[in-house]
Amino acid sequence: MSAQAASVAAPEANRQSLIGELRHDWTVPEARALFEQPFNNLVFQAQSIHRRHFDPNEVQVSSLLSIKTGSCSEDCAYCPQSAHYDTGVGRGSLMTVADVLQAARQAKAQGAARFCMGAAWRSPSDRDVERVCEMVAGVKSLGMETCATLGMLTEAQTHRLKAAGLDYYNHNLDTSEAYYSEIITTRTYQDRLETLERVREAGLNVCCGGIVGMGEGIEDRAALLVQLANLPRHPESVPINLLVQVEGTPLASVDTLDPLDFVRTIAVARILMPASRVRLSAGRTGMSDEMQALCFLAGANSIFYGERLLTTDNPVADSDRQLFRRLGLRMAGYYAQA
Repeated sequence: MSAQAASVAAPEANRQSLIGELRHDWTVPEARALFEQPFNNLVFQAQSIHRRHFDPNEVQVSSLLSIKTGSCSEDCAYCPQSAHYDTGVGRGSLMTVADVLQAARQAKAQGAARFCMGAAWRSPSDRDVERVCEMVAGVKSLGMETCATLGMLTEAQTHRLKAAGLDYYNHNLDTSEAYYSEIITTRTYQDRLETLERVREAGLNVCCGGIVGMGEGIEDRAALLVQLANLPRHPESVPINLLVQVEGTPLASVDTLDPLDFVRTIAVARILMPASRVRLSAGRTGMSDEMQALCFLAGANSIFYGERLLTTDNPVADSDRQLFRRLGLRMAGYYAQA
């Protein structure tokens, strides 16, 4: 085995051996104490844990496509797709299977190993799910991992998606239970937890995280991460989104989060969920290269790749590849580029 192959294999072996040691009994005071550590101590602790579970120079790359945009009945205060707000996002129809597969092929060619499909629904109809299943099967046939975010699902729908070949289901908690009613009133926190339970019972991997910078405090960020870490099984992917302030939404003028507080959130997520992929998601267009580098140092090892994340801008693929080269990072997955 080459030295490079050995360096990659060792963290994976460690990660598998330590899965049974993961904690599910974190408390909010413990998480808050992590947030309040000196920055250097926190990042050092997070990076040390990260290296026990993952190759520190590897980043998993996913691509996200909005397969049905706008006119959502939910009132999420951050979302430009909500029908409750005038943000200039029009109502779109569900894309055709052919168009979705074309986008997936392009994402694969750019280096993405996972293709995620998002639809602006509170909960899809069975007919909608059947059409999404066709998309899932098609993307799966390209050799890519598949992910979907479609809103709340019934038990039958989760099993149907699993049978079609879906690998991951994304359903974010968004924020702490205490702060949740400040952000959403059309769906309860328990609704979200019940959907996550159905997804797990169907045998799907879970992609679940939240959004920071919505006016919440440290206590809320700590409580969100504790909620995720204390699930019966940690989410395989934990997207940490930085609020994108969109004109017309209630959060358009909220105070901007200190970038170092965002890096702290990444670090605490890594410490609480050592074997999960921690993903930089929405908000990367507002991050400097230096801020993203600190996030990778703090334990982030996944990104969304491509020009758009549903309805908001995202750094273009060439920009990400240039940053990876500067940092000596490799793209994980079947289509990793040397």
